[in-house]
Amino acid sequence: MTRIAILDRDKCQPKKCAQECKKACPRVRVGEEAVVIGPDGKPIIDEGLCVGCAICIKKCPFGAISIINLPEALKEDPIFRYGPNAFELFRLPIPKKKEVVGLLGRNGVGKTTALKLLSNLLKPNLGRESVEEKDILDHFKGTELQAYFKNLNSDKIKVSYKIQEINLISKQFKGTAKQLLNKFSKNIKNISKKLGLDDILNSKLSKLSGGELQKVVVAAAILKEADLYFFDEPASYLDIKERIRVAKVIRELAEKGKPVIVIEHDLLILDYLTDSTHLLFGKSGAYGIVSHPLSERRGLNTYLDGYLSDENIRFRDKPIKFDPGALKSELSQETLILWPKMAKKLGKFNLEVEPSEIKLGEIVGIIGANGIGKTTFMKMLAGELKPDEGKLNFTLKISYKPQYIEANKGLVLDVLKKINKKLLTIEGKNEILEPLEVIPLLEKDLTELSGGELQRVAIAACLGRDADLYLLDEPSNYLDVEQRLHVAKTLRKISKKKNASFIIIDHDLLFLSYFSSRFLVFTGEPAKKGVAKEIAGVKEGMNSFLKELDVTLRKDPDSGRPRVNKLNSRLDREQKSKNHYWYFE
Repeated sequence: MTRIAILDRDKCQPKKCAQECKKACPRVRVGEEAVVIGPDGKPIIDEGLCVGCAICIKKCPFGAISIINLPEALKEDPIFRYGPNAFELFRLPIPKKKEVVGLLGRNGVGKTTALKLLSNLLKPNLGRESVEEKDILDHFKGTELQAYFKNLNSDKIKVSYKIQEINLISKQFKGTAKQLLNKFSKNIKNISKKLGLDDILNSKLSKLSGGELQKVVVAAAILKEADLYFFDEPASYLDIKERIRVAKVIRELAEKGKPVIVIEHDLLILDYLTDSTHLLFGKSGAYGIVSHPLSERRGLNTYLDGYLSDENIRFRDKPIKFDPGALKSELSQETLILWPKMAKKLGKFNLEVEPSEIKLGEIVGIIGANGIGKTTFMKMLAGELKPDEGKLNFTLKISYKPQYIEANKGLVLDVLKKINKKLLTIEGKNEILEPLEVIPLLEKDLTELSGGELQRVAIAACLGRDADLYLLDEPSNYLDVEQRLHVAKTLRKISKKKNASFIIIDHDLLFLSYFSSRFLVFTGEPAKKGVAKEIAGVKEGMNSFLKELDVTLRKDPDSGRPRVNKLNSRLDREQKSKNHYWYFE
């Protein structure tokens, strides 16, 4: 099969149309059942009869149909398909003993599906309505996966799987963190110390923050006695310090001989964690293809380059290059705002802010641990909180995207129209809505959006306002790597075009380093005291922050991206001896 037909069942609304797809199909007109209407009133497209004319795509009033030509080089059956005209996955990643294998790709191309297949939560169906175990083993004959599935189906191997949706754990388990961990092991002291859980062991899961819950769920997955360990986005909700802490503990599993597979969108952490990488490419929600394994460096550089040479597949028009020096050379000398020494007390937490200033048209990245006052500071700039000491004297137009986004009822189209009608012009669509992938969401209600979709709409709304200063709190949350890069590019374009300034809080250092001209570093003790330092240059700011983490970064010679040095490696020791923690000269 060289093409597939995909029906977005959420978009398809048969009660509001007159079966336009069926009526318009030329094969139906000559008497063939290329399109039939299923029991639910929605169409089923026969891919064997489909000629790829795309008439049904144009006639569908809801944009629910996609006809996709598969890569010519793909001469194999899918491993799994969710049903007729639904997503299908080709190939699977291969677990390796003593290795952490990374899965990298867009949301909706099958990363989680792959882990579920390898965990026995889904059964490979080879794209058919029904298959026998013999069919599956024959499909993988002569490969490592044949023995894997034979042992998996006979319960000879056990898998520990840390799911992506950690909030489901807190809904299903009503006890404390300690009670959950004790279900897997009575000896939790060691893992609790390594992941910094001692202070929250007696807290109920429902009372934990996202970052705290993430660490508890990671700990539970590690404590489970298993032959293989799978982690789906273990860095979500964590600050950079905690991400590295979790990464170190996961790596210890591989060092003990266990195969580990990790899905992660933070490229810096994925690079630090993995020994090899499978790229997943295709079309979100339609199909995904798992690449052959690549070394961790080649895999990430190939992803940024956008061209998979051994598959002869280009999945991005242009390569991504990192060049912080270019941003420094463009920095204006004109001041947009400055603030005096300030202080704010919230309960037992105290924030101190050193005097500093923002230049016209620059993008400042804010880095620091969770619970150290970054959001409090941003709310003061946005006018949502008043400092107890010091006063902000400026009359600027400010647009603020908060960390937590409320999804009130209403169409995305109507919400954006109220914010700024210019967003829906050709210029607004080209500059903001198209790169942020918001156009397919315009007819959806906000309450129906996923976390990533809601995040992209919130960013678009923030950027769509006319402002002098844009404040964005953790815009990379729920976004895949590709979407983060689109956001970064959009920020840089808008900053340059409007000569507007940006302040961005985020924990993805690679994302921040792509667009930040300078850094504002927060230090202190989480939940007790935070200090916002004076804004510093990229090198100075990152150097002080990384020194506190005891982490050094080097520059990749091909992509220019930052890479984490292994602790106590030759480069790590050399850079520390020179007090050079940041990779860029």
